[in-house]
Amino acid sequence: MPPPERAPAARFPVADPATGEAFDEAPDQHPDELDAVVGRAHRAWHGWRADPAARTTALRLAADTVESAADRLARLLTREQGKPLAESHAETARTAARLRYFADLTAPETRRITDGRPVHSEIRWRSAGPVAAIVPWNFPLQLAAAKFAPALAAGNPVVLKPSPYTPLATRLLCSLLADAFPEDVLTVVTGREPLGARLAAHPGIRHVTFTGSVPTGRAVAGAAAASLARVTLELGGNDAAVLLDDADVDRIADRLFWAAFRNCGQVCMAVKRVYAPARLHAEVVEALAQRAKAVTVGPGLDPATRLGPLNNAPQLARVESITAQALADGARAAAGGHRLDRPGWFFAPTVLTGVPPGSRVVTEEQFGPVLPVLPYRVLDEAVHAANGTGFGLGGSVWGTDLDRAQAVAERLECGTAWINHHAELSLAQPFAGAKDSGVGVAGGPWGLYGNLRPFVVHRPQEPCG
Repeated sequence: MPPPERAPAARFPVADPATGEAFDEAPDQHPDELDAVVGRAHRAWHGWRADPAARTTALRLAADTVESAADRLARLLTREQGKPLAESHAETARTAARLRYFADLTAPETRRITDGRPVHSEIRWRSAGPVAAIVPWNFPLQLAAAKFAPALAAGNPVVLKPSPYTPLATRLLCSLLADAFPEDVLTVVTGREPLGARLAAHPGIRHVTFTGSVPTGRAVAGAAAASLARVTLELGGNDAAVLLDDADVDRIADRLFWAAFRNCGQVCMAVKRVYAPARLHAEVVEALAQRAKAVTVGPGLDPATRLGPLNNAPQLARVESITAQALADGARAAAGGHRLDRPGWFFAPTVLTGVPPGSRVVTEEQFGPVLPVLPYRVLDEAVHAANGTGFGLGGSVWGTDLDRAQAVAERLECGTAWINHHAELSLAQPFAGAKDSGVGVAGGPWGLYGNLRPFVVHRPQEPCG
């Protein structure tokens, strides 16, 4: 008697943001499959953690592999995420660079602890165990590598879950890396909820690293608490740019515009609010509005495009809603303010003036191509307003007197403050948010340490007896 036929694996559609139409599918894995996936990761852990030299070699090979497949990865990334192809190439390059950076980063050396007692104590560092990496749709490859590269370098296997809006480039990435890493050291699972929630709560996971919204981050932390897994959460921001009264608007306008509108504003550390001195306010609004009106908006695969669509329909609806509310509150659109009349999820680059400070576009993270510019008369008021949010990811100060700008930047309540630029990060620096913007540290050696646990050995200096 022939064996019963297995039901075909469930799949879900993946849409092209430039058209709004599905162009491919991805496996819709059932949460019950996670037991087997995490179990295999545990078995792979024993060999992977034992050989640091092999990990270095594997991560370098992985970086080479990403670079050799850069165009293929970038084109698929643009197709499912929407960003211009040049930005997808930059993201792919950053993915390879992060793999190479962590390949060459070593764990802390064993160190003796001297505290005056007749005991020989040493602190060593061990891998923590299987890591769940849950990644959003705005930078699927770059943020995936930001999570799995340090985890793998530390000796931990990784179960990676991309957003259901952008699963394809991540699946391609992991398939390309299959020859670089031993089996089950890096596994990708794709599917809709409750797959991510079940992964975060899985008792076999020892570290959950997540990037996304504050409400979802709180849910992830609650799920991970059931097994007392470590959590690293990067939960977005509402970054403010404070312009000083000596700012040269002509010189900074391009940098300020792209600090807000890169990736269609879908950047956690993008400028989300601008505070300008009252005497410069109109000039700042005009400079930004001119650029918003002139920028070429279109499909990411079109070489002329500088600004693509929003990634998904719910995000477009949110941006429409938050902009409409601002206009209803009395704001004026100096540029944009509306959805574009074309297929796909396009919203006109928007610069708002006359926005009430309590409007949602000021108090919430809009995560789209919409930027309010608010005037101030006293600098202390601007700093107070910049800090007057539950978020604390980043912020920036713009002015000619660098010492004065730095003094103001040091008053901002955030994880990273920039002067005369914004959202530029080195692979070697820590990245962490204050307040509701996150828990834990990513980037640099700190990203590696977050995937290790201390192990202390005590022994007497003299044998017993």
